[in-house]
Amino acid sequence: MNINLPSIIIAILTVLLINCTVTASEDTIDTSKLSVVMRNAELPERLIKKINKALEENPAFIADMLTCLSGEKYLRELVDKQHSLPKDYVPDDLVTLEEGGYQLVRKGSLRRVAAESLGKMSAAARADGIVLVISSTYRPYDYQVTVYNRNVQVLGKKEADRESARPGFSQHQTGLVVDFYPVTDLLAKTRAGRWLATNASRFGWSISYPSGYEAVTGYKWENWHYRYVGIDLARFIDNYFEGVQQYALRFLHEWELAKP
Repeated sequence: MNINLPSIIIAILTVLLINCTVTASEDTIDTSKLSVVMRNAELPERLIKKINKALEENPAFIADMLTCLSGEKYLRELVDKQHSLPKDYVPDDLVTLEEGGYQLVRKGSLRRVAAESLGKMSAAARADGIVLVISSTYRPYDYQVTVYNRNVQVLGKKEADRESARPGFSQHQTGLVVDFYPVTDLLAKTRAGRWLATNASRFGWSISYPSGYEAVTGYKWENWHYRYVGIDLARFIDNYFEGVQQYALRFLHEWELAKP
């Protein structure tokens, strides 16, 4: 058996370098900055205590945070009531969805990475005897104008703002969002809705507007609205932020804004 010693040595040194880099990153995290960021992100006291406890007992929090921050920025882009996307923002890798593992109520498109994940998730649901039905996906700015104005006319502005984003402030414009059918509270009672609530995060999907968090997200419960954030960030949201996407995205946003 031929053994390439130089290659083995290089591999060992690479592993050691990675470990040293992670350790150095963890050691250089400014805990005072972390405290300021948590306050600026308006995290509830229970989450601040949970994160501080995680820092004391397990350094994995910092490593997990750095992993999320090193990923594609569009996966963690904060789009909410206060943070919008440019009017001309259009993802450059949108792909048209094709029925297969899932069904489509209407034509739609997603960023490639989200579309690929949706395919894998739908296949897993199929294996459990469940067919996921897609109602709505990417929405360009002009279409958001139409949707929002229609909702204002039907519901009135105050009520419309509880369930419809102003143009430019919609997560749908990221090309990472799927509204699953039916787009009503009834989805939560279906097999598909229950399956998504239990399994979506394994594939990198996170519910954007969970029940009981309207004061945090700005929107009433939408059990059908899932955003693809990637597996690492979905795990980060579940492990440290009680599954509340808004808390985690706001935290990462404030971390990147904060001075060293």
